[in-house]
Amino acid sequence: MEPLIRVRGLSKRFGPGCDRCLDSTGPEHDTNVCPHCDSVTACSDLSFDLFPDEALGIVGESGSGKSTLVRLLHFEWEASGGSMELHRGGAAALWPEIFADQDQFSANLLTMSQFQKRQIRNALMGIVYQNPHLGLRMQVSSGGNIAERLLGAGWRNIAGMRERAAELLERTEIPVRRMDEPPCNFSGGMQQRVQIAKALSNKPLILLLDEVTTGLDLSVQARVLDLIRNLRREFKLSMLVVSHDLGVVNLLCQRTMVLKSGRVVEEGLTDQILQDPQHRYTQLLVASQL
Repeated sequence: MEPLIRVRGLSKRFGPGCDRCLDSTGPEHDTNVCPHCDSVTACSDLSFDLFPDEALGIVGESGSGKSTLVRLLHFEWEASGGSMELHRGGAAALWPEIFADQDQFSANLLTMSQFQKRQIRNALMGIVYQNPHLGLRMQVSSGGNIAERLLGAGWRNIAGMRERAAELLERTEIPVRRMDEPPCNFSGGMQQRVQIAKALSNKPLILLLDEVTTGLDLSVQARVLDLIRNLRREFKLSMLVVSHDLGVVNLLCQRTMVLKSGRVVEEGLTDQILQDPQHRYTQLLVASQL
């Protein structure tokens, strides 16, 4: 099976950088801050594939580069280097210009114009942030938040958008009678479910989840995770799941990548990673959550 997206050499540096950044940072130095120029190498040379109907877990401690990776893939930040390519079988075939002179995979999406990136993001991607304030307008109704996303995806019929919003809120266990209430009236768990409804509104191929259960009570976490797992099966989503919680990754993901100081230190099937970790850092992560 061909991957849905193919990422190669993805890198992000904050700061001017110098010729000693890469040699002075990374897992072996236990830092991603260059001691010579104070630049931060948030991600360095990350390469992976995401397959159709697959959930790929990204784990690591704070500062390992997990959230930076999500924001690069969602085109929120400009990458310092690398490529992200989409398979021709994806919905991006709607934009033949990105496949010009290409065979199976598109040209590098990271070098597209901002207009093209917005098109691709609105049509192919959904995202759920750890902090609902990043993904929702708290003073706008829940239905209005979903409608905003639908507008970006090209919807124009108001009645149709309202019907779609009601359908998604019901799917994510939000009472439809509360559709006109703003998310600021909701609990943390309900806000996350509104985010999920919004992320699914454009029928994305790729769903990005950035620490979606952090800060929630354990019982609420379980309900949110069960909802995500059921929706993934129902909509046949490809997911990138960022978490520091190995239990979340074990529940949702078939494969896992472990990041440390912006680099991949281990990757493989989730069961293998958790039951027989090979890298010392992965062993410490697993032992710390036993």
